[in-house]
Amino acid sequence: MPENDIPKTQNIKNNPKIMKAWALYDWANSVYSLVITSTIFPIYYAILTTASEKKEYVQETGQWIDVPVRHLIKIFGREYQPDAVYGYSLTISFLIVVFLSPILSSLADTIGNKKSFLQFFCYLGATSCMGLAMFTGMNNVFLGLLFSITASVGFWGSLVFYNSFLPDIATPDKQDALSAKGYVYGYIGSVILVIICLVLIQILAKDAQQAKIYTRISFLITGAWWFGFSQYTFKHLPQFGNVKDQLPKDLVLLNYKNIFKRHEENGGFWEVLKDNIAFYIDITKQSFRELFKVGNKLFRDRNLKFFLSSFFFYSVGMQTIFLMATLFGKSEINMAQDKLIMTLLVIQIVAIIGAVIFSRLSRKIGNKNVISIAIVLWIVACLSAYYLKRDNPNVEYQFYGIAGIIGLVMGGLQAMSRSTYSKLLPEDGMDNTTYFSFYDVLEKLAIILGTFIFATMIEKYHNMRYSALSMSIFFLIGLILIRFVKAKILSDKEVS
Repeated sequence: MPENDIPKTQNIKNNPKIMKAWALYDWANSVYSLVITSTIFPIYYAILTTASEKKEYVQETGQWIDVPVRHLIKIFGREYQPDAVYGYSLTISFLIVVFLSPILSSLADTIGNKKSFLQFFCYLGATSCMGLAMFTGMNNVFLGLLFSITASVGFWGSLVFYNSFLPDIATPDKQDALSAKGYVYGYIGSVILVIICLVLIQILAKDAQQAKIYTRISFLITGAWWFGFSQYTFKHLPQFGNVKDQLPKDLVLLNYKNIFKRHEENGGFWEVLKDNIAFYIDITKQSFRELFKVGNKLFRDRNLKFFLSSFFFYSVGMQTIFLMATLFGKSEINMAQDKLIMTLLVIQIVAIIGAVIFSRLSRKIGNKNVISIAIVLWIVACLSAYYLKRDNPNVEYQFYGIAGIIGLVMGGLQAMSRSTYSKLLPEDGMDNTTYFSFYDVLEKLAIILGTFIFATMIEKYHNMRYSALSMSIFFLIGLILIRFVKAKILSDKEVS
């Protein structure tokens, strides 16, 4: 590492401006999670993939209820339920992230431009959100799914680098609070934007057609919000990485300006390109070797072994439910759009409270016990979702209750997971990108498994209740495994 980087590295720990800049990226990018993943886009997708509604008479209540009739999506000659296709598209996006994450993390550590990669994925996600505005109906449903995939890749790809900054910029005693602060910023920012979108769609729109136009405008605003507010983060967050001395003379593929040079001083363009290709092949091999090496190193530590195993299993349930909850409310109980958005908005507000409560509770009873409480509440939510029936006159109130539980534990469990892992990491900070790459790859593998199982259960049973029930099994395994983590390591007071 160059000598002039040493003072910068030493001075960034617990720097208020840098920590604020880091936390504000949550404010910038969390609008994707709420607008695109959780609320407006899934509802918009469900509306555009619904052909009509039919009336069904319920003997038990003596009432008629509306049941949506969905368009089937044909892929390679076979027809699929649209919700299942949406689930599979998420699976594809996470497969891409799992493949790219270790390679990009290795590149960032090698070239020393971790922040540049964070910027790239941020811009990919933001522009993809804007691209969703071109999705107008079943005639271009695959365009909508494509931008949904690339937006997901942008969001989750950026988190690989974003999360890896946490141990770089904060000491262990500050990490719980900073991690929770990021989530709180994210929830507040995303709630503000959803309210703005809600005013456009529910109040300013005079009819259903105008509501669709304002929905597409909401996608444009979401991308602009993500792009615009992230600039504060990029301005103050330092470049951080272990720069190697010997690199290709001109990094052609990472520097578009170099593509148009003749490179005569380095043997010509084709010679430089050949060196670049060899460099990237070596990086790819090295990255996966490093990933397995880091995995072996982490799993040799007893606490990390049980924490990461637990994290994998409860992430299968947590992230999958988070991604599919809106389609559950729309497709399974046919909840009205305005009620569904307001419910999900309340979840975000409750999640802010939950993140703060769980962060403070961890100081008294330790991270392990806080995570265990959160997992138990997730199991309760899954079992309750299984027993939801659209013909029950109180189904909406039951859904609100489940949403309240999810909101309370969602922010808390995410924040505690990130900070707990950060605390348990070995104290060789320059490997943090690789360590967090492993963490993110593990999380994405969990999501791949979860979304695939969820979508497959929809195809098999034509409802989501069995899918929700299946997630409770993963939470239960995660609960058992987290109890094997040594509690004494997971207390802020004892870490500091």
